Amino acid sequence: MPQIVTVGETMAAFTPGSTGFLRYVKNYEMRIAGAESNLAIGVSKLGHSAGWISCLGRDEFGEFVRNSIRAEGVDTSRVVFDPDYRTGIMFKQVRNASETSVFYYRENSAASHMHPRILDEDYLAQADVIHLTGITPVLGDSCRETVLAAMDLAGKHKKLISFDPNIRRKLWKDRDFVPMLRDMMFRAHIVLLGADEAEALLGVSEAGRIMDLLFEKGQARYVAVKDGARGAVVGDRDGLAAIPPFPCASIDPVGAGDAFNAAFLCGILEGRDVADCGRMGAVAGALATETYGDTEGYPSMEQMETAMKGEDIIYR
Repeated sequence: MPQIVTVGETMAAFTPGSTGFLRYVKNYEMRIAGAESNLAIGVSKLGHSAGWISCLGRDEFGEFVRNSIRAEGVDTSRVVFDPDYRTGIMFKQVRNASETSVFYYRENSAASHMHPRILDEDYLAQADVIHLTGITPVLGDSCRETVLAAMDLAGKHKKLISFDPNIRRKLWKDRDFVPMLRDMMFRAHIVLLGADEAEALLGVSEAGRIMDLLFEKGQARYVAVKDGARGAVVGDRDGLAAIPPFPCASIDPVGAGDAFNAAFLCGILEGRDVADCGRMGAVAGALATETYGDTEGYPSMEQMETAMKGEDIIYR
């Protein structure tokens, strides 16, 4: 059974064959995109087992998504194919190396109709970590109920809950989900968030203060505050450590946060100290930015070990 299980929507993602406004793009490549499946793939690439739970449409896009995730070694045996709703899709628009826009066509998708009945209690009970994000619960009432049910089951079986608020304002529309995401974050044992998200959810931006709040008011045992090219600060109840960015040649930042999360969780599974977990996250996040696509640049276990030893990664 998987060591890490995650729940959330993955879409078929169309990436343009050229930069510029999509109105001028003629060719696209189909990939997949979903924060939770990104993490599961990152975990699998690092030699640990991961399972992904979701709903997909009973359509060709759904088959493509499931097959793509399964091909990376992730267990997809608990994926449900829904005959009544379609698989969500999205389009990327790349203006230049530093400006990427995303257009979602996920309303009324199969995943937006996820419900607690898709959760296999025995399956979750055998995992070490249940990883959830703030994307899924804003997709609809049944999705919120599914995330809360997953948290309840994790609590019942004394499993670690990992949570990344992963704020997506486009999905919020005119609603305020801050109280809900803050409550979920306080229930998590591992909190993985961006510095800007901490400001939005907690009203503070200084890493030490963020951790104080999460350790005092919540159940957090490990916290990582990610700040992109500026690195990260990670901590547990014994202290915190500043993690410098790992050198890279970035061309696409999408997926970097999920890569960081995957490696950080793998470090916890391996019993590493929190600073080493953070360094693993920095390596994975940096390498993720060196390719187009969410997961194509995620490191293997061999690449991670090489980078953690301070050695150069030899490609040829």
